[in-house]
Amino acid sequence: MTRVGLYPGSFDPIHNGHTDLIGRAVKLVDKLVLGVAIDTGKTPMFDLDERVAMVEEAVAPFRKSTEIVVQPYEGLTTHFAHEIGAGIMVRGLRAMADFEFEFAITAMNQQLDRNIETVFLMADPRHLAIASRLVKEIAMLGGDVAKFVSPSVKDRLMAKAGRA
Repeated sequence: MTRVGLYPGSFDPIHNGHTDLIGRAVKLVDKLVLGVAIDTGKTPMFDLDERVAMVEEAVAPFRKSTEIVVQPYEGLTTHFAHEIGAGIMVRGLRAMADFEFEFAITAMNQQLDRNIETVFLMADPRHLAIASRLVKEIAMLGGDVAKFVSPSVKDRLMAKAGRA
């Protein structure tokens, strides 16, 4: 039986914290689906095609060990998990604020689908402060984001910020 995991997110943009979690999540499942949320309730900097392309590029090194699929989705994450046959949902935790938010989401998801287990991976201490929102803000204000994202994501960020 294939263990399918889902790592959902807006990935706007994907950063080193995300890729660290992906690298650890592939050790837990036979197939990992990166669900790129279409309607996140946020106003993304990057459109869906750009976000999917950045995620595809970021996961390339992990495809040697595990099957990885990058797929946009819309609607309830639990519905998407059911559609792709995922029994595990991977989530990252950085701080107490993340825990409180994720605890509430997990409790709701369990009410929606008890067959999906949420697995929390603690952020590597090097990536505790990284958040897509902050990376975008640093880029928009002319700061150096090289420590937080891949070189290609940095280039895309700088172009969007008008600093390329």
